[in-house]
Formats: sequence, C-alpha cells, structure tokens
Amino acid sequence: MHTPVTRLAGHALVEALIAQGVGTCFGVPGESFLPVLDGFLEHAGRIRFVSCRQEGGAAFMADAQGKLTRRPGICFVTRGPGAANAAVGLHTAFQDSTPMVLFIGQVGGDVRDREAFQELDYRAVFGPNSGGFAKWVGEVASADRLPEYVAKAFHLAMQGRPGPVVLALPEDMLRTPTAAPVLPRVEPAQAWPAPGALREVRTRLLAAQRPLLIAGGSGWDAGAVQALQRFAENWQLPVACAFRFQDLFDNHHPLYAGDVGIGVNPRLAARVREADLVLAIGPRLGEMTTGGYALLEAPRPRQTLIHLHAGAEELGSVYAADLLLQSSMPQAARALETLAAPAVVPWSDWAAAAQADYQANLVPVPVAPLDLAEVVKTVQRLAPSDTVVTNGAGNFSGWLHRYWRYRGLGTQLSPTSGAMGYGIPAAIAASLLLPGRCVVAFTGDGDGLMTAQELATARAHGARLVVVLVDNASYGTIRMHQEREFPGRVSGSELVNPDFVLFARAFGWAAERIERTEAFASAFAAALARDEPTLLHLILDTEISTTRSTLSAIRATAMQRRHP
Repeated sequence: MHTPVTRLAGHALVEALIAQGVGTCFGVPGESFLPVLDGFLEHAGRIRFVSCRQEGGAAFMADAQGKLTRRPGICFVTRGPGAANAAVGLHTAFQDSTPMVLFIGQVGGDVRDREAFQELDYRAVFGPNSGGFAKWVGEVASADRLPEYVAKAFHLAMQGRPGPVVLALPEDMLRTPTAAPVLPRVEPAQAWPAPGALREVRTRLLAAQRPLLIAGGSGWDAGAVQALQRFAENWQLPVACAFRFQDLFDNHHPLYAGDVGIGVNPRLAARVREADLVLAIGPRLGEMTTGGYALLEAPRPRQTLIHLHAGAEELGSVYAADLLLQSSMPQAARALETLAAPAVVPWSDWAAAAQADYQANLVPVPVAPLDLAEVVKTVQRLAPSDTVVTNGAGNFSGWLHRYWRYRGLGTQLSPTSGAMGYGIPAAIAASLLLPGRCVVAFTGDGDGLMTAQELATARAHGARLVVVLVDNASYGTIRMHQEREFPGRVSGSELVNPDFVLFARAFGWAAERIERTEAFASAFAAALARDEPTLLHLILDTEISTTRSTLSAIRATAMQRRHP
C-alpha cells in the first residue's frame, strides 16, 4: 500500500490542484502563502503560477479561465487588501455563474480575532449573506483536511448554478507538514429534466403560435450547444441569446434572432413582448436580459414562461413561471432534442421574420471619420473564425454586441455583471490558456485603464493578443445617462487620457493610433502577423454615443420630454 509522503501543506495544496486538472493559476504573490508559491516551483513542470500586477486583473483572468474550461478558474491573493482588490472578479464570477476558487492567504491561527495585520473575516465579507460574492466561504484550520476542503470547493463551484467559492488559508497551516493524500478529480453531479416535465414542454409548444427560445447562462459544453441547435431546428424555433451569451447559438444560423440585452434590437424587444411562449433555457432572466423586468414582467409575465435552469434556488426566485425544470445544460439540451416535433409548425413566418429583423439590424448607418461598425466587421473578416473576443463595460461594447457574429461556444468572454476592466485581463488569460488561438480585446479608454497594468503581465508570460482601445475622452455610458436624465449638464464623466500608443510601447507592446476607418484594416492585419501583442488606439468623437444615437440626439429627446 502506498504511503503518503509528508510535505508542507502549501505543497499539498498545489498537488491537489494538479489532481483536479489545473495547469494554470493566476494571482498576485503575498507573504501569507509563501509555501504555496514554493509548491508551484516544486511542481513547475506540471502547473504554472501567472503573477499578475493587481488582484482585480488576476481575478478577472480566473473568471475567464472558468468560462473557457467550465471548471473552476483559480486565483491566489494575499490577505486584506489583496482580497479586497479581488472582490470585483469574485462579484463578476457570481453574477456570471462562473466556476471559480479564490484562495486567500489568512493570518495565522495564533493571532486570529485580534485584528492582526491585514486580517479580515472572509465569511462575513464574502459569504452567502453578502448576497453576491461567493456561494460558500471556508477556512482551512487543519493541514490534514486541506485536500478535503479543496475537493469540496471544486464541487460547490461547479454544482447546480456554477459560481465562485472562497478558501482562506492561514499561513501557519500552510507551513505545517502533512501526509494527507490528495483526492481524485471532482466531477459535478448532472441533473436530468423529469420525463413528465418534458412531456409538458411538448404540450405547451404544440399549443403555441409565437414561441421564442432564449438561451443563456453557464454550464454548456460543445455537445450541448449542438443539441440545442438540433432541438431548435426540429421545432423551427427562433432563438435569441441572453445578455452576453451570444456564443451559445451560431449567429449565422437562419433561426438566430439576435441577443436580448443592453442595446437590444427594438424589433427583437417587441418580439419578446409579443411572444405567447418564452422557453428560457439556462439564463437567470436577470435585469439586462429582461429589459429591466419589462420585456418579461416580474413576477408574473404575460407570456407563457417555461424556465429551465441548473440551480433549484434560481427557479421561481424572480418569475412565477408556468413550468419550472431543473437540469444541467448538457442533459437539458439532449433531452429536448428528443421531443417529437410536428411535421409542420404554425410559426414558420414568425421565425422567418425574426431572422429578417436580425439581418436588418446588421446594417449600420455610416459614420465618419471613424466607423466602429466597420471596425468590428473588419476584425471579423480578417481574424480566424474561432477568434476569442473579449470586452469589459462601456458603450463601445454595443458595436461589438450588435455587429459581431459568433460562430461557436467559447468565443465570447464578456461580463454580465457589467464590470469595467474585464476585457484586457480576460484576453490575456485566453491567450495563455489557448496558445495559437487569435484573441482580440475590445475596450474603452475608461474601461481599459482600470486594468491596463496587466499589459505587463502579457509581456512577462508571452501572451499574444490584439487590444482595440476606443478613446472618446469620456466615461461614455455615464455621459449618455447624464444627457438622458440631466441634459446638457456634464459632471464627472469627462476624461483626460494618456497617449495610449506611448503607454503600450512602454510595456513592450506594438501600438498604432488610428483616426480614420480606412486606416484600420492594414493596422489590424499587421497586428495579426506580429509575434508580440499589439494595441490599436482608436480616436472616436465623444458625440458618437451608441450604435443608434448621438449625444446631441439623446439630449434633444430629453429636453423635449422636459419641455414638450
């Protein structure tokens, strides 16, 4: 019988991560988990630690890892200030239902509860009672139980509705020798929809005249999205994707109706209202997807609502649906595709009109001198079809959501939490985790500078990506809302920016300034050909606010509303 080797608990933790299939961890080093850092060195051929420049960027990278791998993204931060900085990524993972484990160095047990240096009670700060940070928070007091805690963290991060968990690691525990064996790779339990409920889904579909399928949420795999497509084809259902889950359905498919989120196509919004049956597979049906709970009225929508979700606690928490089904996404999609469809459905014209509305929404109104719609279309034309596209928060993302046509799962990394600063770290993580894949980050001047220090991380670890930075000298989303609510009164939303070309070059990046649409294609093609990362600095007039309107038009509408 094999006798477990005695080693430091910090080394045992690294071995436990390797047993879970983890090959990359992100974080910022801290003295509170030095034995773990030494463990990464001890096992350098099997796992790597990507040292980042700020904990928020590291946590965003872990969130991207969780989205791409569908297993927990891993982030290590030190106690107190490090944990506080990482909170933005933790909140993003919670709202995005991304599996993630945040390991936090903790003060030693011998000084706990004295408000020792950088001490925090992480159960109080991040626990379930916080209402939006973590599914579970644990603290490992015993080195011998460390592998048990790691396995539990992985289970909870992936089980039901995926999400982040937190493990606090007292520094004296990490220095303690242990012979505890690591536990085997964790796989989440999978839930299948009940047969009776599936029969009810079919009955409801047969009674519908204007059905609409809305796909969203996490937990999908390649087989599941293919099964979803076959289900939609069998029943000829128009398919919309929830806010920032556009890669769940091929945007080139004739049944694709567009995305339901910020900047939704007005015709699609009307179609959601007019539907007599909404089949929501996977999304939480949050505020962005439901148009402020107006497209689907809460708590009781006008439409017949069938809501299918992996988490039992999510079902019925906002909407009193007509039919609730708890199921994991792969099992749900495979079950739905077996439902026998009639030879002819009465909504063929409805589905065709939904696709026509989507196609019409792809036609932009030309803008000079720099047209972001043409920029997005140029990137799509020149980049490989499996390009991973990332973005953070800001009005600039509206052009990406409207004009980019996603082809497959894992090509969109975008925070449903609306977190600024997400795009650049997520793109760096994607480049490191998917070597050889093309990765493009769209970001704004306000958004990008939230985490621009991670340009150094990209260079240090060999990431190869392109950042398209849109500079309108403004927190554009806030400025838009100011014009709507307080027309003509600008406060706090103007920005004074650096020369982003010089800024990027200072980090060892290639960079170019672009002021006209016709200059973009050659600059982007050159970026694709380079071995080093590239930042393209796009100058956009502050007046260009959204894909549909300008600040002047928004202001005029607001003034008219005030003084009809």
